Amino acid sequence: MEELMARVTAALGVEENTAKVAIGHVLAFLQKEFPDGPVAELLAKLPGAHEAMEAATVAEQSGGGLLGGLMGGAGGLMGLAGKLNGAGLDMGQIQTLAKVVLSRAEELVGKDNVQKIASAIPGLSQFL
Repeated sequence: MEELMARVTAALGVEENTAKVAIGHVLAFLQKEFPDGPVAELLAKLPGAHEAMEAATVAEQSGGGLLGGLMGGAGGLMGLAGKLNGAGLDMGQIQTLAKVVLSRAEELVGKDNVQKIASAIPGLSQFL
């Protein structure tokens, strides 16, 4: 997780806590949309993943911004974008975040498994 947080912090130009919350939102989204198989393997191979997901839940419950709260009620990628926007990320940063997280996922579980995840979640393949 430390390596992923460092990559996200550098790529997005955000503080470490923001990176952790953003990663947590992405991981929680992946787990919700595709709970078994490659996502479960990714979470198992990414120490600190569950703590990041918990940090995202806490941040979301403590406000997350008006737009994030409104869009967060939506499902799918729009809901995720709303949560990330509520965490302070703009659309460019959200796209970069997705690419960085999926790149790290490829390193941990392989390209084929990341393709399976992307195929199972509508719209996610645009970030590969």
